[in-house]
Amino acid sequence: MPVSREEIRALVERYPSPPVVATVGSHSALDVADGAATEGFTSVVLAQTGRDATYSRYFRTVRAPDGSRRRGCVDEVWTYPRFAALAAPDSQEHLRARGALLVPNRALSSYVPLDVIENELRVPIVGSRRLLRIEERTERENYYSLLEAAHIPFPRAIAGPAAIDRLAIVKLPHASRRLERGFFTAASPAEYRAKVERLVARGTVAPSDLEAARIEEYVLGPVFNFNYFFSPLVPRAEGLELLGVDERRESNLDGLVRLPAAQQLELSETERIPEYTVVGHGTLTVRESILEEAFQLGERFVDAARAAAPPGILGPFCLQSCIDRDGHLTVFDVAARIGGGTNIHLGLGHPYGNALWRVPMSTGRRVAVELRRALEQGRLSEVVT
Repeated sequence: MPVSREEIRALVERYPSPPVVATVGSHSALDVADGAATEGFTSVVLAQTGRDATYSRYFRTVRAPDGSRRRGCVDEVWTYPRFAALAAPDSQEHLRARGALLVPNRALSSYVPLDVIENELRVPIVGSRRLLRIEERTERENYYSLLEAAHIPFPRAIAGPAAIDRLAIVKLPHASRRLERGFFTAASPAEYRAKVERLVARGTVAPSDLEAARIEEYVLGPVFNFNYFFSPLVPRAEGLELLGVDERRESNLDGLVRLPAAQQLELSETERIPEYTVVGHGTLTVRESILEEAFQLGERFVDAARAAAPPGILGPFCLQSCIDRDGHLTVFDVAARIGGGTNIHLGLGHPYGNALWRVPMSTGRRVAVELRRALEQGRLSEVVT
């Protein structure tokens, strides 16, 4: 039985005041914790034992004798033998007792099964619980369905390996690191077969994933990840905000492209095949003539998401895009929650978010601002599911 919004509404009405802001210790947890701390909330990071030192030691809050925050942004760290254990009944009870509002990131939906998140995790989620599933390309209704409904350009699908007639990218998870990508490119069926053989031998690709892989036309152009925020607390015309833009650093792709062509050719055939594992992010801005189209696509996505899965987008989301030579956007991936690159704006905020809010406004802080405003207006149930 899916966790209903009415059940969550009744739950938050009984929550202690003030609530705490919780998130899984990976991905963009520091951004969430920093934003919570800036806005006066207690931050809780849910970490896996043995992978918690970043939060429990290096960014742990240290307070002065008067209780003021002297350094750090992570107030509490709760550890579990495995991330999935945070959804166990006793853990859920602990989260509810502390008044936890759970900010979802990719780690949550990767380590905790989506069926559990939708049907068993009775903890308020800041954002849309139902839309987390659209990131799974194997689902019949996924982000491509929403992009199509929103009339947002996205890469043309290719029916299968035998139909590859131009440069294409094959999208599937990494064979062993399931949170990461096992993507590769191919321009012909023969190249596809040769790369599959080498990537399977390397341990990057699992044969069982290939049948469900998405093959699509490779769009040439620089990558821009547009980090948006949508608020239901204001009139619809004011709801959409563009906070900032980031780009990914991918290994070993970025190392390869920094080599001169002659040195690339000296590498072994296996070393020449790049991997698309995301290892970091950089900050970007775009030409202002492109911003209006970015806003138009964001508005269309918000409307399509609301129609497909009410209440639709709540809070942060990201449209990962390429910009072609004519300055137009093609969206190739979607995150219906906080994006992976928002840590680049910790403390300094996003360029566009700062321009809008007149203070340093990161995505994590924007989430906390929304929670504070919702609490002040008695509308917390409108920003959680």
